[in-house]
Amino acid sequence: MALRSLTGFDVVLRRLSGLFNERAIRLAFLGGAVRASENQFRNLHDMVRDAAYILDLPEVPEIYVQQSPQPNAMAIGSDHPFIVVNTGLLDLHDDEELRFIVAHEVGHILSGHAVYQTMMMILTRLGARLAWLPLGNIGIAAIIMGLQEWFRKAELSADRAGLLGGQDLDAAKRTMMKMAGGTRLSEMNTEAFLAQAREYDAAGDVRDGFLKFLNLLNLTHPYPVVRFAEIDRWAKSGEYERILAGDYPRREDDANASFSEEIRNAANAYRESWSQTADPFIGKVRDIAEGAASAASGLLDRVTRRGNGNTD
Repeated sequence: MALRSLTGFDVVLRRLSGLFNERAIRLAFLGGAVRASENQFRNLHDMVRDAAYILDLPEVPEIYVQQSPQPNAMAIGSDHPFIVVNTGLLDLHDDEELRFIVAHEVGHILSGHAVYQTMMMILTRLGARLAWLPLGNIGIAAIIMGLQEWFRKAELSADRAGLLGGQDLDAAKRTMMKMAGGTRLSEMNTEAFLAQAREYDAAGDVRDGFLKFLNLLNLTHPYPVVRFAEIDRWAKSGEYERILAGDYPRREDDANASFSEEIRNAANAYRESWSQTADPFIGKVRDIAEGAASAASGLLDRVTRRGNGNTD
């Protein structure tokens, strides 16, 4: 939110998103999908309205249903973001799980993630068109990789919004289990699935950690076990209950947001996520990063002292 308070940031963001012709994308779904309303997919229409109200999103986004067996949903657009839900997702989940998913997508819109989802979608298509050129899509591929890593983190934030919107932790957990194992919930167990998540986090040695990193390179979402464990941890941390009780930052405070403070908060969030993992590869990366940060901090201190006329 602090980024949006920087002079010119909104202008740059709108210029970039304008390159992707949001109106053309919306028209494609208007012509090739079904828009939920009071007369079509009424349950989804009510869910997105309720989620917008609970999460305090000023404008209720449109929601479209498109025929695809792939269980997926996404929020795209910038000026007027909208939600697209595949029929495969509707076939996989019950209404309470769908309520979590719809609120998850509303969370993306509320957090400003939809424009980056749109950028990634367009860049992916552009990269495919340039694949025939020597080195034609290497730069685009690098951008997409960066966006995918950012979006994997954003998915965890949107899961929290989904839980706040649906306010049903069991439904959120069932959603993740179905994404991993399908509809046969009677064959699955939440405690065993959580144990599986812990095993995945700590599995093997540094080599296994590196292989997990490689497996994620082309994914926009963390694995379901990771999302399951994270939503379970957050729900038990006390922050979820605190927000439900009304203790959270208000939108009117956005204008006073400090850019440097937000950068520190982001760094602390990454540091916290690193400290919580048992992954040996992440542990090595953390040690290297902390060593580099300490060296940089010492160098900065020396430069500052010299600039102030102090010497050792």
